[in-house]
Amino acid sequence: MSGMQENSVVAWRGKATGYPRLAPFSPSEVYPEYIYGETSAEANPVYEAIRGCFHTARLDAANFGLTEWNPLAELIHPGESVLLKPNMVHQRHPRDPEGWRYVITHGSVIRAVADYVWKAVGTKGKIILADAPQTDASFSEMTRLLGLDAIRDFYLERGLSFELIDLRQEEWITRGDVVVERRKLPPNPYGSVAFNLGKASEFVDHPGAGHYYGADYDAGVVNHHHSGGRHEYLIAGCAIKCDVVFSLPKWKTHKKAGVTASLKNLVGVNADKNWLPHHTEGAPVSGGDEAPNPGLKHRTERKVAGAIRGLSHRVPLVGPLVHQLARSVGKPIFGDTESTIRSGNWFGNDTIWRMCLDLNKIVFYGNADGSLRDPQQKTRKRHFVLVDGIIAGQGRGPLNPDPVAAGVLLFGVHPPSVDAACAYLMGFDPDKIPILSRAFQCRSFALSAHGWRDIVMLSNERAWNRPLVDIPSNDTFHFEPHFGWKGHIEQDSAPRLSGEQPVEAAQQP
Repeated sequence: MSGMQENSVVAWRGKATGYPRLAPFSPSEVYPEYIYGETSAEANPVYEAIRGCFHTARLDAANFGLTEWNPLAELIHPGESVLLKPNMVHQRHPRDPEGWRYVITHGSVIRAVADYVWKAVGTKGKIILADAPQTDASFSEMTRLLGLDAIRDFYLERGLSFELIDLRQEEWITRGDVVVERRKLPPNPYGSVAFNLGKASEFVDHPGAGHYYGADYDAGVVNHHHSGGRHEYLIAGCAIKCDVVFSLPKWKTHKKAGVTASLKNLVGVNADKNWLPHHTEGAPVSGGDEAPNPGLKHRTERKVAGAIRGLSHRVPLVGPLVHQLARSVGKPIFGDTESTIRSGNWFGNDTIWRMCLDLNKIVFYGNADGSLRDPQQKTRKRHFVLVDGIIAGQGRGPLNPDPVAAGVLLFGVHPPSVDAACAYLMGFDPDKIPILSRAFQCRSFALSAHGWRDIVMLSNERAWNRPLVDIPSNDTFHFEPHFGWKGHIEQDSAPRLSGEQPVEAAQQP
């Protein structure tokens, strides 16, 4: 491990509040350590920000400003394989054609990080850029929007091993939010690895067995994998077989988890998302968490919706048409998901954090044969994080947020610490967000040896360059939570600043 401590998190704040548009997003000036020569005619403040982020982390500090500066050499070794895991959840924002810029990780962030990874691994190393987007998303469209094809070609032309992989098994084609076609995708070249966490799972003693809801209408699949003492996950082989996972999440609020950064980002390394419990059906009084108090109307909607989704899947052409009609009729009666709490989209979701932390345990400790490393041997996989908060997302995240032009990158070598810092700087209390608070207190196969209050920030922003808990709330952002979390996760002592900008605009600490 490097000289950077696990409880240290870098928060770099620069002038960039937007992204360059010319792929492959080369830097606009030749930095001393830059090894490719080619520059962009367009200004690229994102590249400069990532360079500043690694410098603020004090990585290879003695060589900064020299040709030899190799900041990630302290973290990543020559010849290693590195999985770059961006957030590529979906290319479409429902209200803004350009909204993908604050929904998914931008290509300019990916390119700059990849350049520094290449300097560390050398020509014998390998970069794998992979994700499993939402099933109804278009991987090819995101590849185009993010310039990933241009980035890949840039490296391949220089003889470097750069792979771009869609980890999903299927891609769904939708019309009017209804699935009309399911296309099988080629298997990914690294295969998949099945894990059964058993008693090491965060689901042990959870009362939801038999009532979990996964990623599809057929809940029998997810409940099969989480019953009888089993807690099984199918993970993309590249996430297990690589030497390093480098997560590149987007800084956003999230309807089910409260916030999304690196811990939630690992949902995208699954080989089958229907093994993942997303919420537990039923009311809280009976062990469920789909809504605070699901009444008769809610229960009726759930039964009818399940039947129609099944019909839509089983009966081609007619089924999807019936489904589309039912959605148009049902929305005014049952409410729109963008304004109605359903499907675990609220602060009482007691399911998704368990699933996400289980995934993080597997990435930290998983072996290629499906076994787990001995946590006492301190041989867990290296998992680093750089969060894209140049334009962040607030409100109805992860797919329908409003933009926050924050100009921020966060970096660290310990995912729970980075995510806790993300939440705190958003103006939220990590203790009130289970995916964060529980990440520091796992029952077995620990994800952290320290608490979130031990986090120390390193920053070019003077107000942030101190222990996290010593940063006054007036010096943080005040992100709008998802409406299902509003009033429950904000820092109690975070009054609005006089003259603070509306949520659609940049909010300046």
